[in-house]
Amino acid sequence: MEARAFWLLLAVLALGSSGLAEEYVGLSENQCKVPPKERVDCAFPKVTPEQCNNRGCCFDNSIHGVPWCFKPLQEAECTF
Repeated sequence: MEARAFWLLLAVLALGSSGLAEEYVGLSENQCKVPPKERVDCAFPKVTPEQCNNRGCCFDNSIHGVPWCFKPLQEAECTF
């Protein structure tokens, strides 16, 4: 039974992280709308979406030749 649960968890993790083009966990979508040429690298080669998001960064692997894990735009601060 434990082996079955392990393989199920492994399958879910593999399906959940494969081919996801955009991940914005904990960030607004607008913060991650960084033009490709303006992206500032935020991680190491072959970083996973989860590892990238754990660093507080955006992940988008849909464009080759630019960082896939990059620093988000800063939200505009409210002024009163």
